[in-house]
Amino acid sequence: MKLLRYGAAGAEKPAALDGQGDIRDLSDHIPDVSGDELNPESLIRLSQIDLNNLPKIDHDVRIGPCVGNVGKMICVGLNYADHAAEAGMDVPPEPVLFFKATSAIVGPNDDVRIPKGSQKTDWEVELGVVIGRDARYVDEDDAMNYVAGYCVVNDLSERAFQIERSGQWVKGKSADTFGPIGPWLVTKDEIPNPQNLHMWLEVDGQRYQDGSTRTMVYGVAHLVHYISQFMSLQPGDVISTGTPPGVGMGHNPPVYLREGQVMDLGIEGLGKQSQMAKAWDA
Repeated sequence: MKLLRYGAAGAEKPAALDGQGDIRDLSDHIPDVSGDELNPESLIRLSQIDLNNLPKIDHDVRIGPCVGNVGKMICVGLNYADHAAEAGMDVPPEPVLFFKATSAIVGPNDDVRIPKGSQKTDWEVELGVVIGRDARYVDEDDAMNYVAGYCVVNDLSERAFQIERSGQWVKGKSADTFGPIGPWLVTKDEIPNPQNLHMWLEVDGQRYQDGSTRTMVYGVAHLVHYISQFMSLQPGDVISTGTPPGVGMGHNPPVYLREGQVMDLGIEGLGKQSQMAKAWDA
C-alpha cells in the first residue's frame, strides 16, 4: 500500500495510490497519515478498503510530506561504507545519530530554499524508515515489527554550518525545506528487503548519486533496535538512514547547489522527488 498526503501546506488530506496510479482520498477513513493511524491494526484495516470506491483526486494536486505531525526525525551519519570512504572518514563503530528539526520537513516536490549566507548547500538521497508502533529497548530480531514502511528522504545539508561552525551537525541539517519526504509512505509488505534498493540523485539532469542500500553499514533492523536503546520511538517518527556516495562535498573540487538548479531523486519501489533550489528571499 502506498499512502500519501495531498493539498495545501498545513492542510493536507490523507490518500492512497490505487493500482492504476490514481490518488484516492482516505478522509472518510483516517484523519491523517500520522501517529496511531500507522500502527499494524490500522494499516491492515486500510489495506482492506476497495480504493476504486473512493473519490479520485486530480494528479495536478500538490503532494505533501507523506507523514504528518512527525514527532522526531532521526538521522544516521556515515552509514554507507562507500560514502564514508568518499568523505575520508572511518566507518563508525556504532551508528552516528543526529536530529533534523521537524520544521525542515516539506513535500517531495516543494521548492528548497538555500539558507541566507549559504555557500555549501548539499544533497543526500536517503531511505526513510517510518515507525508504526511504540518502540523501547527493542531486540534486533523483533525490530522490523515496529516498522510501518519506507519513504524517500532528501537529507539536505549546509556543509559550512554543519562542519565549520562548531557544535553539532543539527545546525547544518535543519534549515526550513531541508527535509523533503515522500511522495509515498510505502508499507513494509511491499518492500520485502530494504537492504537491496537502488537509489539515485541528479542535479539538472547530471547523475551524482547512483548507489544501493546494499552498502549500508547498519541496516534497518539494527538501527531501530539501536535507537530504541537511547530513546523511545513513536508511530510517525522517521529515521533517515544515511546516503551513498556522490554528495557535492565528496567531489574534487566540491559541487554545491545553486539557485535555479533542480534535484531529481528516487529509490526503487518508493517513488521519485523533484525540487527546485531557490534563494531564501525569492
